[in-house]
Amino acid sequence: MKNKRVLYVSSEVTPYTPPTEMSEMSFEAAKKAHHKGVQTRIFMPRYGVINERRHQLHEVIRLSGMNLIINDMDMPLIIKVASIPKERMQVYFIDNEEYFKRKATFTDENDEMFVDNDERAIFFAKGVVETVKKLNWAPDIIHVHGWMACLLPLYLKEYYKDDALFANTKIITSVYDNEFEGPLSENLAEKVRYDEIPEAKIAVLEESTFANILKSAIDNSDGVIKASRFVNDDLEDYLDDLEKPFLDYQTEDTFAEAYLEFYSEKVLNQ
Repeated sequence: MKNKRVLYVSSEVTPYTPPTEMSEMSFEAAKKAHHKGVQTRIFMPRYGVINERRHQLHEVIRLSGMNLIINDMDMPLIIKVASIPKERMQVYFIDNEEYFKRKATFTDENDEMFVDNDERAIFFAKGVVETVKKLNWAPDIIHVHGWMACLLPLYLKEYYKDDALFANTKIITSVYDNEFEGPLSENLAEKVRYDEIPEAKIAVLEESTFANILKSAIDNSDGVIKASRFVNDDLEDYLDDLEKPFLDYQTEDTFAEAYLEFYSEKVLNQ
């Protein structure tokens, strides 16, 4: 895996968001790969809860300034970057004042999911791809963590399918036990349909439950990792029927090495 390029795209990353299974595993996976000589970059949303001064975020003017079309609306893309102390690892933050300035991640003060989380997920997916294109950095693998990032496989396989930069890129999705209740949005499928995604790929999103959003990511990935010991029963059954490279749950002591082996032996060699 040395000198291979792996892009980690995560809903949450330590130390910028509170410690969770996902935020710590996505960071540790990238850290281990980096230490093994893999070229790594991390992308995450720039939530308003992130202290920019403490973490020394700064805007990258040459990458910012683009507008992304989300459900027929022009939404400015702002890119910020920081370096994880002592690791020499760069983290890129996808930002937009309308979607990410609020002082919370996914829910409001009443613990209710934000009504525009669907648009935030679409914006995040497009923002990651457009930024990587500007960097002209072709990843060998994109490793997706968390439902906020789970529209990326669909968009990369369909909306950006003709982009030569990603012609040889493999996508891996990690499945976590970070379920939310109810549908993400009543209109997610319609908003994805605006981007002329094929109907066959949209069908699973008509009912935008946590399980269905993960199924969309799984269907459009080249490999899948079960990242939590226990996951949604519906997803557990779905994983049992997979006919693509799959890595079962790994313990805290073994997962980072197992991920690298999975990348090289199961996914890149397809």
